[in-house]
Amino acid sequence: MVSFVDTLAAAHIVPVIRHSDPAIARQACDLLAEAGIRALEITTTVPGAATLIEELRKSYPQIVTGAGTVFDAEQARAVLDAGAQFVVSPCWSEGAAQLTLASGVPYLPGAMTPGEVLHHATAGAAAVKVFPADAAGGPGFLKALKSVFPDVAFMPTGDVSPETAQSYLDVGAVCVGMGGNLLPTRALEAGNTGLAQDQINAALAAVSFHNS
Repeated sequence: MVSFVDTLAAAHIVPVIRHSDPAIARQACDLLAEAGIRALEITTTVPGAATLIEELRKSYPQIVTGAGTVFDAEQARAVLDAGAQFVVSPCWSEGAAQLTLASGVPYLPGAMTPGEVLHHATAGAAAVKVFPADAAGGPGFLKALKSVFPDVAFMPTGDVSPETAQSYLDVGAVCVGMGGNLLPTRALEAGNTGLAQDQINAALAAVSFHNS
């Protein structure tokens, strides 16, 4: 059986979907699915996030679809009931963690310090989201963390760009979370889906996505 961490490693990139218009968020997911993405993170800041997760699970069963920006048990319950296959928080949330782990679903809390990494890894996190990755020190910071925690699966997120994503993977990230630097929000808002797809393909190619 393939482990969740292996699934993340095969995905390379986890697009983080965050938009105030659920229609734009869904359109971005459709274009990413067409490009061959293997994982998606739908943040709870998207209106109707649970509904979108449920729809995506039905439309793209081959994509591992999770929820992000989950702060408490109530949000965790909503996205788990919708079928979220993993739950991500920007920091450790005891309520979200307890409910998610009890449900047998991988929990990925955010960390920025070695102490937080140690706590999360020993408390049951499937992977640790290094956040905000760029502000924390970029690939160099992740390399330092990986040297101390070689067995922890890290997913750096936070201003990761097509230009820096491969550097994170090269120093030991299991995958990277990419939001605004991957999603062609302006093109989608303008109704230019062709340009949006081109921008997504270019971003994915920069991380050797299509060669893996």
